[in-house]
Amino acid sequence: MNKKERAAEIFDRLSKRYPSPQPALTYTTPWELLVATALSAQCTDERVNMVTPAFFERWPAIRDAAEADVTEIEEVVRSTGFFRNKAKNIKAAARRIMDEYNGEVPRTMAELVTLGGVARKTASIVLANAFGVNEGIAVDTHVKRLAFRMGLTTKTDPIQIEKDLMPLFPREHWGDVNHILVFFGREVCPARKPHCDACELADICPKKGVAQ
Repeated sequence: MNKKERAAEIFDRLSKRYPSPQPALTYTTPWELLVATALSAQCTDERVNMVTPAFFERWPAIRDAAEADVTEIEEVVRSTGFFRNKAKNIKAAARRIMDEYNGEVPRTMAELVTLGGVARKTASIVLANAFGVNEGIAVDTHVKRLAFRMGLTTKTDPIQIEKDLMPLFPREHWGDVNHILVFFGREVCPARKPHCDACELADICPKKGVAQ
């Protein structure tokens, strides 16, 4: 089984486990998803989902966040960690959206990555889930770990990992690839002590880096 065949089999099996993958982050608009994704860096989705209702009650529109006092944003998002940087980036993103994009979250990778704190991972998540546009595969810690263990990449840099993964999966599945690998990484293949004995991929996974 070559790499592309293994990738197809992995997606097929995990799609049966997660037939309708959706972000674990709670949102109703592209802006809410962008903010939630920005806050999720080095933080659990559960914690972010506890913080965002207060954030959007305080600053319901992009314009409100653009005009907010950054120290007040810091207080609201403090529990997500790295709160000063996150608050600064969210305000900067909101200001740029108001100034450059007529108050609408942009719909292209090239435009999204010009926003404060938005790199390819966040942009890919917003594009795929808010706009149905697949421009990349979001590589977080779970995707990075599983892609290596499953023998789909030997790289360690997220950008290089993404470049290895994109040719292995049909473009229309790129958004779902992130979701199913994240969910599977949390439930079955965590960083420490992966549950290989209970894994539906055990017969095709090379288990790279896993102590046998």
